Amino acid sequence: MHTITEPPVALRDITYAFGEGELRRPVLRQVALEVAPGEIVLLTGPSGSGKTTLLTLIGALRAMQEGSARVLGHELAGASETARVALRQRIGFIFQNHNLLGFLTARQNVAMALEMQGGLTERERLQRADALLDSVGLAEHTEKLPAHLSGGQRQRVAVARALAADPGLVLADEPTAALDKQSGQEVVHLLRELAKKRGAPILLVTHDPRILDIADRIVSMEDGRIVPTGG
Repeated sequence: MHTITEPPVALRDITYAFGEGELRRPVLRQVALEVAPGEIVLLTGPSGSGKTTLLTLIGALRAMQEGSARVLGHELAGASETARVALRQRIGFIFQNHNLLGFLTARQNVAMALEMQGGLTERERLQRADALLDSVGLAEHTEKLPAHLSGGQRQRVAVARALAADPGLVLADEPTAALDKQSGQEVVHLLRELAKKRGAPILLVTHDPRILDIADRIVSMEDGRIVPTGG
């Protein structure tokens, strides 16, 4: 019996290479993966195993080469740049180095992510930003510039910003790499709580063994392939 709803992420035979001709270097080899609604999946594996490349393909940040990637109901194989841009607006991205704008306050950084959504006044965007910052424990820090926040606080702002547009999927690349153990665990538990509440799946690339316990599933990659794990 077929289920009616398709998974938010369904990858089949994803193959990707950098370079051409003799310089062609395969990075991903026939990767297949599905992620269910609200599921938290950690991608682990050595550097160079293809984790970040896979994340950028799922996030429509680069064009597909071979295989099929259905993300939030859209096929990315052969998708136009316009279609990829539209899909990116439905995905929350969290990167290792926060990517916050240093000249904007925490609330302005979060509010900016809401500008893509029509129909909100500036006041409404700022109110929504305040509510999100409150939900990540930063109610007292909304007017601070990133330079005046700790690493853990900056990453919380990045989480609030990623969730601002109510994404259907959250992609995170090494979100705890620069954080101490406590801050790192706080950030991922916060992500988990919000994922479960909203039903948005999270695909998280990490080398950090301290956060493996938050995963519903751990997927290991090696040499561009997904390798079976005991988990």
